[in-house]
This record gives sequence, structure tokens and C-alpha cells, in this order.
Amino acid sequence: MAARQKKTIITCAITGAIHTPTMSDALPYTADDIATQAIEAAEAGAAVLHLHARRPDDGGVSIDTDHFSAFLPRIKQATGAVVNISTGGSLTHTVAERIRPALAFSPEMCSLNMGSINFSFHPLADRYESWKFGWEKDYVAGSEGNIFRNTFKDIREAANALRPHAVKFEHECYDVGHLYNLKFGLDQGWFQAPVFVQFVLGILGGIGAEIDNLVFMKRTADRLFGENYRWSVLGAGGAQMPMAAAAAQLGGNVRVGLEDSLHIGRGRLAASNAEQVRKVRRILEELGHEIATPDEVREILALKGGDRVAF
Repeated sequence: MAARQKKTIITCAITGAIHTPTMSDALPYTADDIATQAIEAAEAGAAVLHLHARRPDDGGVSIDTDHFSAFLPRIKQATGAVVNISTGGSLTHTVAERIRPALAFSPEMCSLNMGSINFSFHPLADRYESWKFGWEKDYVAGSEGNIFRNTFKDIREAANALRPHAVKFEHECYDVGHLYNLKFGLDQGWFQAPVFVQFVLGILGGIGAEIDNLVFMKRTADRLFGENYRWSVLGAGGAQMPMAAAAAQLGGNVRVGLEDSLHIGRGRLAASNAEQVRKVRRILEELGHEIATPDEVREILALKGGDRVAF
């Protein structure tokens, strides 16, 4: 089984590619707002910042390197947090296109999805009568037809392209089969141990956010990777805090942020990413867990160091 850590890593996913500006005024999409919220989340206790970019004029999902460069240097200058750049930022682009920001900026970490799924959030389209921007409704409703492509060829090509950058992947696993895909890639030499696995629970098209499923995912990963992995849990929507608490008690790490849930409690929108970080930190500390600093994360995950990034 995975080696038990002495401290718990908090990752904060700042904006993502699911939610749209209509759904929450707190969702950041300008460079200034993304940087400000990322810095505040780091100050609240997030050692890892999982970052997507948005179009600053209308909040649409972007993989444009210019949009990343508008906030990455500011975050680095203001915090010691580990920067994790998403490679899943657009569900309609190829993997070759999605990894361009990571290739351009050579972060310490980047996400990598470990299998194709029917990734959908179309039920959200029925919750809103009007929208701030014209693109939003069709984008949300149209996700019913999305296949989020991550084939073995895609995964191999992404791993090979990013290997010279010595990034550590956040291997996002939306179902148990993705763990076996990761094991295959590890056996093929695409990745180096220890791998960092993010169990993603509660996305429509993936495994549900239930304790039994979390335990099953962990037991499977224990069997496949032994002590050669570290793990974290992302609980989507209302499962965010319950899954985080359960993960910590099982010896794992946690991820929160407005990418994963817009709420801070039942029926109440979060005011910021930092509010979610403060809440999960309070839960963890009251359960007796110590929170890992960015430098401790670098040691735990064997990262290359913030002095070797290209921003």
C-alpha cells in the first residue's frame, strides 16, 4: 500500500473548464482574478495550485499560452506554491494542443487524464434562465455529446513530449480502469515512480462520489502500485468536503477549488477559492492532520523545484 505521509497536501483547482461565469460571480476568468484567487488560496494553505486559463473577455475556456503568461509570473512571484498546469483544459482539442501550455512553461507539475470518458455536465444547463455570455448555454448543454479523448496513444505522446521537462504528473483517474491504464504506462516506462494519483469522484461519466468507491479505488491502487504512489481525492460538487475528509482519514491528500465545486455548503456559493481552502484546512486540522508546505510537497512528490520552471 502507499506509504503513509506525515503531512497532508492541499491542492486548489482555481477555475477549470466546467463552470461558467453565470454560475458564480466568484469564478475567476480574468488574469487578475485568477492570480489574485490563486495567491489567496496559497496563503490559506494550498501548497499546489492547479491552473487553467480562461478568455478574459467572456470567461470561455482557453489553452492559449498568452492567457497563461498573463498570470503565471505573478503567482510565482507572490507565492512559493507548486504550480500545476492542466493538460485537460479543453474537451474539444487534441492532446497535442492541450499540452502546449505545459510545454511552453515547463511547470513542476501538470495534470494528465488517464483514459477516455463520456465527460458531461449538461444537466446544469436547465438550472439557469439567462446567461451572462452567449457561448455558455450551448457549451454546457452540448457537453452531453462530449467524449473526453485520452487514448493510450494520446497518453504516451503526452508523456514523451513532457519527459524532457521533468514534470510530475497529477494522474487524474475518473474510474478504476484508469488505474490499470496508469499501471500499463508505468510498466512501459512512460512514467517514473512515485506516481501521484488523483482519484476523481462524482463527474457524470465517471465513478460516483461514494465512500465504497473511494475505498475500492484505493485498494486497487495499493495492489497495482504498492508504495510507489501518492494519492489525493477530488470530490465533485457537494461531495467535495465529505470526500476530502474521508481521504485524509485513509492517509490521502485532498483537492478543493472552484473548478470542482462552486459551493462552500449546501445551497451557498463559495466567495472564493481561499474560502474552500480555509474550510478543508480547518476540517483536516481538527481531525489531527498537519498541512504540508510547498517545500514539503516538493520533497514528498520528488519535484524538480520552482527554480526550473519557464515563467
